[in-house]
Amino acid sequence: MADGGVPISYLVTSASVHDSQVAIPLATKSAKRVTNLYDVMDSAYDAKEIRLHSESLGHVPIIDANPRTRARKAAKKREAKAQRAAGWVPPERVRYNERSTVERVFGRLKDEYGGRHIRVRGHAKVLCHLGFGILALTIDQMTRLVC
Repeated sequence: MADGGVPISYLVTSASVHDSQVAIPLATKSAKRVTNLYDVMDSAYDAKEIRLHSESLGHVPIIDANPRTRARKAAKKREAKAQRAAGWVPPERVRYNERSTVERVFGRLKDEYGGRHIRVRGHAKVLCHLGFGILALTIDQMTRLVC
């Protein structure tokens, strides 16, 4: 998604594929379409390969850290508490909060544009069904930017 919740690119995969497995192809596809400065992702995408690929595209990866141990979780919690006490908000946190826009757009795709209940079978038909939904959603998001 770009600013304003306008979709840039998408991939359709089977339900058994984790989102992080298509992060690199999706970032590459998006980089060919637009010039973007940041790749903003949640902790499910916290992998060295994804960070390196984002940097190789000339982007700044803003990926929430996935604390895999209790010690890291505790350290992260202490750091967040210290930042709040000091009244300091890192710029990466401000940019990361833009993810809420993406989640709202995904919700709209599911609730308003037929993404929740897909009653066709086959990759080509599902791709077409979701593609028309994303097209309609893109037009709607772009008209919201103009008004």
